[in-house]
Formats: sequence, structure tokens, C-alpha cells
Amino acid sequence: MLEDKDEQLQENVGGESTKDTGKTANDSVESTPVDKAEETVDTIDETEKEVVSQETTNDASTETSDEKDAVLEEIEETNAEDAEDEGNDTRHLIPELDYHAMSMDNLVGELQKLVKNEKVQAIKKHVDGIKYEFDLKFQEFLEHKKEEFVAGGGNVIDFRYDSVTKRQFNEVYSEYRDKRNQYYKNIESSHKENLANRLEIIEELKGLINVEEDINTTYKNFKALQERWRNAGPIPRNNYNDIWKTYHHHTEIFYDFLHLNRELRDLDFKHNLEEKLKIVEKAEALAQETDLSKAFQTLQTLHKIWKEDIGPVGKDHREEIWERFSNATKVLHERRQEYYKEIDKVYEQNLENKNKIIAEIVAIATNPATTHKALQQQIKQVEALRESFFNAGKVPQKVNEKTWAAFKEAVRSFNRNKNAYYKNLKKDQQENLDKKRALLELAISLKDSEDYDSATPEMKRIQSEWKNIGHVPRKYSDKIWNDFKNACNHYFDRLHAKKNGAQKEELANLEKKNACLDRLKTFELCGDKKKDLAAIKEFITEWKSYGRVPFNKKNINVKFNKILDAIFKKLDINNQEAELIKYGDKVKELSSSEDKERAIYNERVFIRRKITESNDQIRQLENNLQFFSNASEDSPVVRDVIKNINNHKENLEVWKSKLKKLNIMENDLKKQEQETPEDEAAASEEE
Repeated sequence: MLEDKDEQLQENVGGESTKDTGKTANDSVESTPVDKAEETVDTIDETEKEVVSQETTNDASTETSDEKDAVLEEIEETNAEDAEDEGNDTRHLIPELDYHAMSMDNLVGELQKLVKNEKVQAIKKHVDGIKYEFDLKFQEFLEHKKEEFVAGGGNVIDFRYDSVTKRQFNEVYSEYRDKRNQYYKNIESSHKENLANRLEIIEELKGLINVEEDINTTYKNFKALQERWRNAGPIPRNNYNDIWKTYHHHTEIFYDFLHLNRELRDLDFKHNLEEKLKIVEKAEALAQETDLSKAFQTLQTLHKIWKEDIGPVGKDHREEIWERFSNATKVLHERRQEYYKEIDKVYEQNLENKNKIIAEIVAIATNPATTHKALQQQIKQVEALRESFFNAGKVPQKVNEKTWAAFKEAVRSFNRNKNAYYKNLKKDQQENLDKKRALLELAISLKDSEDYDSATPEMKRIQSEWKNIGHVPRKYSDKIWNDFKNACNHYFDRLHAKKNGAQKEELANLEKKNACLDRLKTFELCGDKKKDLAAIKEFITEWKSYGRVPFNKKNINVKFNKILDAIFKKLDINNQEAELIKYGDKVKELSSSEDKERAIYNERVFIRRKITESNDQIRQLENNLQFFSNASEDSPVVRDVIKNINNHKENLEVWKSKLKKLNIMENDLKKQEQETPEDEAAASEEE
């Protein structure tokens, strides 16, 4: 297709026109004869020298705007990027998700999907966005783990953390880089060849004006060069705009300085006008497109076709057609600007929401809970706020880093307080563990004890103490509890088994004592005091030999003693003497017990306590009696007090007599232990 110099330069700079060279295409046809072709060479060279100034100077007659320049520059830059990968016009259709709201695992998954399913040259912007967000999140995660490590007593220089997610990300990102490097390595050679081919075409195009041949032949050669140019393939992005400007510049020179057949050129101009009108209509229709991203992508494609595939139009239509296309571009650009303004408002609202979330986290961090349960609740609150922060959407780019830093510091502050609490808690739990281990050792030492009277209250005590000790580290909790529980269960199972056996024994004792009691009730004195006392002592000995009876039947002992007291009264034996007779069997039990020393010691402590209690009661009653100094001894109250005093004095004497008897028995036992075998033999000979 034919291309016009003024038209193409105007397109390259967003509507700017070039300086007039002094000749139009029509002038060239009319005033430049074929035999003066050499004269045009100097003019061509001068025109070629002016190309830079032509492309950077605004025509005073052409109205331009910064808005048009901005959108056209953006379109040209994107088309230059596409030129490096010709045929891949779908790259901008790949949706760019909200990577900020994704977790690290989701970011890895999204990266894997892109690398696997999309062209590597089409996903650079997406991969960069994913990597940026992943690095931020992983850095925050790593700092949190480091703080936990240090809080647990570790040294910061020893901190190491192997993250499966990070390893997966690195593997996928490495795969992306390898694919990207291989892609550019593969196309580098072809880009260089294509660039050399295009430069060669430009040189051939420049040489057309110096060839003396039929104009129709020259025109055919020009069209062939145009076709070769279209099929020359992609070139490096850095060379795209310069190569295209140079090509169009020399195409324009060809139009201006060659004697062209007016019919051919007008036909070209007409065809180009029709094609450009179609493009303008499509561009104007984009104002109704609801998908702004799709609309702008289509606009980019239209500009590429306008620039690369369609030649110039006649001067009569040139400014008008460009103005329509430029205005349609401006309309879409203004829609985009409005859209971005709305997006900015959304970003500002997101920023406000995120700042509120940060403030809530700071409030929690500055008022940390003091109990495990409350702190766990705060942890859930902070996790929910973190999730809300990531889901709150993007904020303005200028405050993104600042907002992220404030969020990260708020979370880290909470984590530091949380870690400090659990560090102290671990210390307390370790102390609790030591206490429970000591109780466990004591329980194990008592679980097989036969001394139930002393072991049972001790086992109950350590069980109660165990309940009052707080938590221990989780990894020890189950085991130490099970060991303690098993020791306690072992002891109490034995105790219950013994009690069950003792209960049967006590019932048997009860039957025997009932029989003994029945015989005692029918006992008749023979009149010989000595024989009667001997018979009574046999009853007492028999009674003592039967041992305990069920607790609720202990009253049988009271019945037995009442009958004995009645018999002693018939024998004219006082209470003190009667008690000593009964106590004689007790002494025999003590002397024959397995642990005599302990049994005698306990009995002595018991008797002394009773002596002390009797003395205290006597003193108290005698003190009370002083309050009745003016009362007559015949007073019932005074008589009761005196009677009580006398009873306690009698009891006191009984207890003293028992203590004396106990001491005598103990002394006798010691003498027996001190006798040598020789003494025993001598005593035997004397007998």
C-alpha cells in the first residue's frame, strides 16, 4: 500500500505534522522530470537530515493536547512490546488477580498455573506482581518464626527455617526464569536477522529514487518492498519505533519525489481512506464498550493497523480523518481516566479500612491478655484482622510500602507480647512439671505400702496438691498424668480390696462377739473372787482376740463393757482397778505386735494426751467452781461440777496407772532384750 510522508509522521507523533519541505506529491509529478532525478538526490538528503526535527516539532496549525500525547505514547509503547512477540496479541487478556489478598500457598498455585498454561513472554507483569507479594508475606512470616525461636530461648544467629512453601515457590520461579531465558535466547538470533532484513529493505527503498527505469516498474518494486516489509517478522523492542519511523520516512520520500501515476496514487488514497474510515468507526464504537480493558486493547490493535498496515490518504481528508481517530482515542482515554479516578477512590477507601485494621491490631498488642484462654482469643482476633487486611484490596501505590510496614509492625508487636507471655508460661510450666514429678515419685513409693493408716491420708493429700498445681508442658502432660493416675489407682485398688476383705472379717468378728456377749450375759459368779476374776479375764481376752467389727456395730463394745462393769461392781472392784484389768490385755497386744517399739510409742503418746486432757478439764472445772464461792455445796449445779471434777480425777488416775503399767511392760521387754545367752542359761539352771 502507498504511504504518505505527512500522514505517517503526523501519526507517529500523535497528530503532529511535519514542516513543509516545499514540495507536495502533486508538485513532484508536475514539475520534476525524469531526466532531473539526480537533482532530487540533494533534496532527499536534506529531507532525511530533517527527520528528527520533523518528528519532534509541533505544527502551529495542528491542535494537540497532553492527553492525546499521553494515550498515544502508551499505545505506541505497548505495540512496541507486542512487536517483539508477533502473533501474541492475547497477552493482555490474562487476568491480573488481586495477589495481595492471596496466601503464600495460593500465590504458589497461581504462579504454577501461569508458568504451565501461558506463554512465558506474556506473564512477566503477573509473575512480578506475584513475586512482590510473596516476598513481603514470606518476610513477615520468617520474622515471626524468628521471634518465636528467640522467645523460646534460641540464639538469633542459630535461627534456621526450612519452608516447604518457599521451596516450592523458588522451584516454580526458577522454572519461569529458565523458560524466559530460553525463549529470549531462541528469538535473539531471529530478531537480529529480521532487523538486518528490515534495514536492507530500507536501503533498497532509499535506492528506488536513483534507479532510471519505467515508473510502473519502480512502483512494482516499491510494492514488493512493502510486502517484504510486512513479512519481515518481529524485531527487538528497543529498535521498533526507530526502524518504523525510518521506514515511513523513506516511504514518504518515495511518494514526494517520484513521478507517480496520479491514477495509481489516487486509487491507493481512496482505498486507504476507506480502510481508515472503518478503523475510525470501530474506534468511535468503542465508546459504548462496557469492558474498558477489552476496549483499550482493541484500540491498541486499531492503532497498530493504522500505523503498520494502511497507507496515507489524500491531503483533503488527511487532517479530518486523523482528527476523528484522535478524538475517538481521546474519548476512550477520558473514560479510562474516569475509571482510574474511581479506582483511586476505592484505593483510598481501602487505605482507610486498612488503617482501621492496623489500629485494632495495635490496640490488642498494647493490651495483651494475662491468661492463656484470653490470649488464645486475642490470637484468633488478630488472625481474623490479618485476613481482613489482606482482603481489603489495594491501596494507592505511593503509600503501599508505608501501610505494609505499619501493618507488619503492629502484628510483630502483638507477637512479641504473645511470645513473652508464653516464654514466662513455659517457665511456670517447667516448675509445675518439677512439682508434679516429685508428687509422682511419692505416689510410686506409696502405691505398695501396707501401712494403710498413714499411707491413705498421704495419698489423698498428694492428690489434692496435684489438682492445685497448674499446667505442665503439653508434650509431658499426658504421660505424667497417666503415670500418676496409675500409681494412685494401684494403691486405692489395693486399699479397697483390703477393705472388702476386712469387711468380711469384721462381720465374722461381729458374730463371734455376739456369741461371747450372750455367754457373758448368762455368766454366774461362783463366789470365789479369784476364780471369777480369772473367768472375766478370759472373756476379755477372747473379746479382744476377735478384732474389729463394722463401724455401725461398734456399740457392741459398749454393751460388753457395761456388763463387765456390772460384774466388777458385784465383785466389789472399783472403776480404776477394773480399767487396769481390761488394759492388761491391751498391754499383751502391744508386747506381741510386730513393731513393738512403734506400737508402744503410739500408745504412750495417746495416754499422755489423755492425761493432759484430764488435767485441763479438772483445772477448767475448778476454775468454774470459784464462780460459785457464795453458793451452798447442796446446790445442784455445784454438786454436778464437783462430781465432774471427781470423775475426771478418777479417770486421770486410771490413765496414770495405765501409763505406769505400760512403762513396766516396756522395761521388762528391754531387760529381756539385754539378757545374754549365758544369762538365759544360768536362769534356766537356777530353775
